[in-house]
Amino acid sequence: MRQRPDRVELADAVLNGSRRALARALTLVETGGPPARALLGAVFPHTGRAHIVGLTGAPGVGKSTLATALALHWRRAGRTVGIVAVDPTSPFSGGAILGDRIRMQALSGDPGVFIRSMANRGRLGGIARATGDAVLLLDAAGFDVVLVETVGAGQDEVEIAAAAHTTIVIEIPGAGDDVQTIKAGILEIADLLVVNKADREGADVTVRQLRAMLNLSDLSGAGWTPPVLAAVAASGEGIEAIAAAAAHHLEYLRVSGRFADDTRKRAEYELRVALQETALERAQSDRAGWKTLVAQIASRAIDPYAAAEHLLNTPGNVAM
Repeated sequence: MRQRPDRVELADAVLNGSRRALARALTLVETGGPPARALLGAVFPHTGRAHIVGLTGAPGVGKSTLATALALHWRRAGRTVGIVAVDPTSPFSGGAILGDRIRMQALSGDPGVFIRSMANRGRLGGIARATGDAVLLLDAAGFDVVLVETVGAGQDEVEIAAAAHTTIVIEIPGAGDDVQTIKAGILEIADLLVVNKADREGADVTVRQLRAMLNLSDLSGAGWTPPVLAAVAASGEGIEAIAAAAAHHLEYLRVSGRFADDTRKRAEYELRVALQETALERAQSDRAGWKTLVAQIASRAIDPYAAAEHLLNTPGNVAM
């Protein structure tokens, strides 16, 4: 009987800035289920204030180093920063490997920074199932900027564009994947393009190639042309320009009216994810029925679409 008051109390503590409550709330939303949904429902009206910035790119481009450098820059400017670092799933514990958290030690001890590592649990797209919920909690907790660092699986990490206001795509000199980048579509999700490790040979060539790709694409006619910026995140070189470009992009979204459009698109994305999660959770609540359908599909007695229709038409599985 204490479940509902407990969730309300936890939500109030998160809204009041309790870091301990925030950690508990993040663990709850990673677990999922009705208690997590009740908590998110309580804090949702207090969200929508943070600038959500996504960082994506292939492994080794320096996403964690760049995230740390940006966070340090924003902290010097007096802004608070929440970070969701999506890590690969540990094959032993099932949790996050925590590589990103280790590389962000320069931020430890700062009360204006909160870092949460999250296992992707094999999900494609670069972010975890609960990433969006974690961003909402950090937003509700009052952080000015919420950074989301993708797992670094490579060129299929396009989900971050639906979760962030500003998406930063990171490349490095000599990676040899410039053509593949534009083929995979990751260039199209970039609001900012950053060539990190620009002290390496060939950095200027990579910058020119990316700018040439932008000129060949139709992105320049969309109202915002992604700037291509060079940086050496390890030394802080170029970080101020990246932060300024991110702020400029957010201002562009607001002035152009695209912020409202993007907010509606993000709402549709969040509804789609919530519906998928809720429908699957309810369908699997009848374990015996679920196993029966799986066995029927395996024996070719029923096809997967017919089985899905059966589940959707079962009273109580999907609220209408």
